[in-house]
Amino acid sequence: MDNLASCSPFDNMDSKLVLFVITSYFALLFLISWFTSRKVSSETFFTGDRQSPWFLVAFGMIGASLSGVTFISVPGEIGNSQFHYFQVVLGYTLGYFTIAKVLLPLYYRLNLVSIYSYLEERFGFWSYKTGAFFFILSRTLGSSIRVFLVAGVLQLILFDSWGVPFWVSVLITVSLIWLYTHRGGIKTVVWTDTLQTLFMLLAVLVSIYLVAKDLGIFGLQELVATVAADSRSEIFNWNWQSGTNFFKQFASGAFITIVMTGLDQDMMQKNLTCRNIGDAQKNMFWFTIILVFVNLLFLSLGVLLYQYAEIKGLAIPSRTDDLYPFLATQHFTAFAGIIFVLGITAAAYSSADSTLTALTTSFCFDFLEIEKKYPKEKQVAVRKKVHLGFTMLMFLVILIFRWINDQSVINAVFIIAGYTYGPLLGLYSFGLFTRWNINDKLVPYLAISAPVLAFVISQNSEKLLWGYKFGFEILILNGLLMFLGLCLIRRKN
Repeated sequence: MDNLASCSPFDNMDSKLVLFVITSYFALLFLISWFTSRKVSSETFFTGDRQSPWFLVAFGMIGASLSGVTFISVPGEIGNSQFHYFQVVLGYTLGYFTIAKVLLPLYYRLNLVSIYSYLEERFGFWSYKTGAFFFILSRTLGSSIRVFLVAGVLQLILFDSWGVPFWVSVLITVSLIWLYTHRGGIKTVVWTDTLQTLFMLLAVLVSIYLVAKDLGIFGLQELVATVAADSRSEIFNWNWQSGTNFFKQFASGAFITIVMTGLDQDMMQKNLTCRNIGDAQKNMFWFTIILVFVNLLFLSLGVLLYQYAEIKGLAIPSRTDDLYPFLATQHFTAFAGIIFVLGITAAAYSSADSTLTALTTSFCFDFLEIEKKYPKEKQVAVRKKVHLGFTMLMFLVILIFRWINDQSVINAVFIIAGYTYGPLLGLYSFGLFTRWNINDKLVPYLAISAPVLAFVISQNSEKLLWGYKFGFEILILNGLLMFLGLCLIRRKN
C-alpha cells in the first residue's frame, strides 16, 4: 500500500464521493428502519415489545456509550493526560456490576417503562418529576455536545466544500435522525445501533492497522510493545492532589457509569427491551468486557496518532479533539479517509438516535402521562409531536454549544454530567439504601441547591482542602450533598 501520508483524501476522493459514502450509509439505516417499523403497535416505540435479543443490545450499546466523544476526543486527549482516562474505564466495571445486580432487578420487578416512575412509588410526585427533569436536562445537554463534536468534523470534510453553513448541516443531521426513528422508536434503535457500532469499530481497527503499518510496526506483539514504551501510555497517577489521581478516576468511573447508564432512561430503555432479567444481565456482562477492550483500542490509537504526527513533522492542532480528524482528512490515504468518514458518521448517530427516543419516552410517560391521559388512538400523534420537539431542541442546543465551547469535549461531557446527574445519584441512593420517607415537596429545591453548592466547593477546593482539586468526582460530592439534604428532610415513619 502507498505511504499513508502520501496524499490527502481529497486528492483521491472529492466531496461527491464523501456524500456518496454517507448517503449509502443512510440508505442502510433507512432500510433497517423500514423493516423494524412494520406492524408496530403504539407501545413498540417505547418498549420494542420486549423482544430484543440480548447480544444485539449488548453490541449496540457499545456505540451508544462511546459515540463521537470516544471516537475523536479520547485519542486526542492522550496528549494532555496520557492513558489516565483508562482509570475511569476500570471504574466502569464496578459501576456496571452494580447496575446488573442492583438496578436491573429493581426495574424488571416493577415492570417499568420509564425508570423514574420508581421515584414516585418510593417518595412521591415531586421526587418523580425532579428525577425525570434532571434526566431530560442531562441527556439533552450531553447528547447535543456529542452531536456537536461530530457535526463539526462532517462540516470540515463535506459541508464546507459545498458552501453549506454549519446550522444547515446540523439541521440535516438531526432531521435524518428523526426520519429513521420516528416510527419504530427503540425497536429501530436497537438494530441501527448494532450497525453503527460495527462501523465505529471497523474504523478504529483499520486506522490502527494503517497508521502502524506506515510507522513500520508489524504484528500485534510489536504494536503492544510500541504503545507500552511510549510515555503517553502511562495509566496510573497516584498524586492525590491531581484531578487524574487513580482513586478519584476509578471512583468517578464507577459513579459515572451508575448514573449515566443505570439511572439514565436512554441506556436502560435498551436493556428493558430484553426478554427477561437474565438476558439483560447477560447483556450487561458482555457489554462491560467489550467496552473495556474497545477503550484500550481508542487510547492506543491516540498514541499512534501522536507518534505519526511527530515522525512526519506535523504540528499538533491546538484543540486535541482536532488531531484525529486533521490527520484523517489531510494526511491519510483516500481509503483511510473513507473509513474515517464511515466511523465518524456512525459516531454521530449512535447515541443521538437513542437519546431522542429516550427523551420522547420520558416526557410522554413522566410529564404527559400518555398512558393515563390519552386514548390509544391519540397516543401516536402526541408521541410524534414530542419526538419532533426534542429534535428541534437538540438542534438549538448544538448551535448554542458551538458558540460557547472552548475545551475538550470529553471533559465538557463529564463536567456537565457531574452537576446534572448528581441529584439523581442522591435520590436513588437514598431510596435504595434507606427506608426513610421524606418531605417530597422540598426535593426540587434540594436538587437545585446540591449542584450549586458542589460548584462553589469545587471552585474553592484548593484553598479549603489543602490543595485538593476536583476532577470528574465532583459527581460523587454532588450526589452526597443531595443524599445529606434528603436526610435533613426525612420524616419519621
